[in-house]
Amino acid sequence: MAENLQAKKNRVSGHIEERNGIFYMILSWTDTMGNRGRRAISTRLTVRGNKGRAEDMLIEARKEQEAILKNMPTTDGLLFADFMEQWLEVIKPEIKLTTYGGYQMNIKTAIAPYFRKKGIYLTELTADDINGFYAHELKRIKATSIHKFHANISKALKYAVEKDYIPYSIMGKVKRPKPERFVGKFLKQSETVDLFEATKGHRLELGVIFGAFYGLRRAEIVGLRWESIDFEANTITIEHSVTVVNIDGKKEIIAGDTVKTKSSYRTLPLVPAIRTKLIAIKEEQEQNRKLCGKSYNKAEGHYIYTDTLGNRIKPDYLSCEFPKFLEKNGFRRMRFHDLRHSCASLLLANGVPLKQIQEWLGHSDFAITANTYAHLDFNSKIASADKMAWIGKTSLASEAETTVPAALPLPPDFIQISPESVSSIVALTDFLQSLSVSGIPSAVVQAWLRQIDFATTKDLGECFKEFLRLYAVQK
Repeated sequence: MAENLQAKKNRVSGHIEERNGIFYMILSWTDTMGNRGRRAISTRLTVRGNKGRAEDMLIEARKEQEAILKNMPTTDGLLFADFMEQWLEVIKPEIKLTTYGGYQMNIKTAIAPYFRKKGIYLTELTADDINGFYAHELKRIKATSIHKFHANISKALKYAVEKDYIPYSIMGKVKRPKPERFVGKFLKQSETVDLFEATKGHRLELGVIFGAFYGLRRAEIVGLRWESIDFEANTITIEHSVTVVNIDGKKEIIAGDTVKTKSSYRTLPLVPAIRTKLIAIKEEQEQNRKLCGKSYNKAEGHYIYTDTLGNRIKPDYLSCEFPKFLEKNGFRRMRFHDLRHSCASLLLANGVPLKQIQEWLGHSDFAITANTYAHLDFNSKIASADKMAWIGKTSLASEAETTVPAALPLPPDFIQISPESVSSIVALTDFLQSLSVSGIPSAVVQAWLRQIDFATTKDLGECFKEFLRLYAVQK
């Protein structure tokens, strides 16, 4: 690829110059883009008796500079596809390997093949060309993936402008497709309890615990080490991750003391139940280490999530086995990452503010948390309705007392709560969560909660339906 970007051979002129008793090599050149360059390099040789050595060093310095200029890109006949691949190699030393893997996947499998087939040159690239590429890709992938392509192309063209390969970037005229609103799958609290029980003793158990309770990412779960646990202070620190990256078509596992973002580095409380579980796992690992002897993987023995031979659990295991386990055991199908969403949903259902959820999950920006989970924040909606009490002073209030609300979209399963579970906090939380997700107006739920007698109520669903029928009278 670099061959397509090589400049014509540049001749570098140079001479020896004395500065403060030291020989300096002065190099001068003009590259293929017409940019003139000049460079002074100290030989660190004193003038007396070292002129011959300095001249030899000058010859080598000129050759080195010519080699650098030879590999400088030129836009003469340069395909945009070739430029993107060259840019990928230029930025490789500056970014994380995991980031490079993602960029390489985007460029090698989508961007470069499309534009190479079109035969479009870098200097002839237009906004319409980019928009056409996006339209083509939208036939097979979602808009969120197009945004990744957009970011790669934007950065590459910014580099091209900085290097004077093109006068300006056309990305300001490109229209990014509007991303789809994300609606993840969430476990109810009762389902989460059932899942914890179902995975007990299974290799997935620890992954499910940390995914659903702490909302950890897959890479963070697999990357947990014993040094991250403080049994005295009862804390767990997220500071190490294990990720899978695809480089040149081959999967590589990368482990390091880095997390997704600065905000992903966080310390969370170690609750008693999980503390007890970790102590048991630590004791089990010690026993396995003694029983397996030399067969035990001591190199990965400092990780918490390992098999009986001390081998760290692979990230892909969680993604692949979790859906299979759910299907086999009668649970709703979802991705392993949806446990993280379930954690956020349950935190919201129990009154935890979105800002605290951002810190708990390690989101870099509050907007990420708000955009993803705000539609589930039913408690804040009720509080907001309370703040708007001025509406009670208008004529609408008197009209509302004689008007029964229109039929509301009730969740199909919320009326199936058994009478025995009415007093259960789990059942009530699930019930309120189902109302929130179903879009029941906050004012209606607020009024119902104020008048319900949980001590005598035998069925939450029937009670709520009856309340809707008698809403005007009960107000």
